[in-house]
Amino acid sequence: MFKNARFFRLDTSFTLDAPALEERLGTRRFRPCGPIETATMGWAAPLGEDTTALAHAMGGCLLMCARKQERLLPSAAVAEAVDERIAELEAGEARDVGRAERRRLREQVINEMLPRAFTRSRRTQLYVDTEAGWLVVDAASEKQAEEVVSLLRETLETLPVKLPDPEKTPSTVMTDWLLQGSAPSDFVPGDACELRDADDKAGVVRCSGQDLASDEMLNHLRVGKRVTKLALEWDERLSFVLAEDLSLKRLRVGEALLEEMDDTDLDPVARLDAEFAILALQVRQLIARLDEVFGLLPAR
Repeated sequence: MFKNARFFRLDTSFTLDAPALEERLGTRRFRPCGPIETATMGWAAPLGEDTTALAHAMGGCLLMCARKQERLLPSAAVAEAVDERIAELEAGEARDVGRAERRRLREQVINEMLPRAFTRSRRTQLYVDTEAGWLVVDAASEKQAEEVVSLLRETLETLPVKLPDPEKTPSTVMTDWLLQGSAPSDFVPGDACELRDADDKAGVVRCSGQDLASDEMLNHLRVGKRVTKLALEWDERLSFVLAEDLSLKRLRVGEALLEEMDDTDLDPVARLDAEFAILALQVRQLIARLDEVFGLLPAR
């Protein structure tokens, strides 16, 4: 279900149960863009369009889905239409169009083009682990995650969360794992990583399909580059790319954990429910393990 995971630690216990959360989310249910709206954002059913519930409870976790719809209005198309209007005015009235009038023309063009613009939707799944005290967001970027967290905060009127603040610097730890071959036995480095110069943020080496223990790779580390992203497999249960901000990308559940579902005839909704149950449990245990490795500061 989740391809990415960004963690936010809850400062206080999450006290809403599924019915209470459902009621709150219903106040900001998703609706499509209006004719002159550039974007709308609200809550959709996390288990798909065939269901109606906005909050789904499983194993102490509450699953939600934020949906954002945007009208696609290319800036180049707007600029071209504005230039045409300006050219017509200047030719027809033999005068220059000032800056304020240009802004008004641009607003007019946008209002005329918006109702005809195509729309694009993006769904972002997230869940609150009420037992472990974490909010987990399936977002590829920090901006996307913060946008969804802000929506949840506005919906609930309060949401005291913060990013993890590790005692040990993740990039330093991951660098030592490769340079010293000191990764814990349950964290097996894969074949991809990103290296950066400590003093030059522009100096980046991205590797994929490489032997990370080779002399070629280790020489980059010996001259001062640091690991900022590292592909890992954890305990044969999850594989992912761990970033220096402790976010996960390319998240996949181990095949062995999904084999039982392949032997059962589950409808799509039931399968999503089962996949979420497996994922949430494994991620809960992974976060606890990351806490041991990096020293995540306590929430309360």
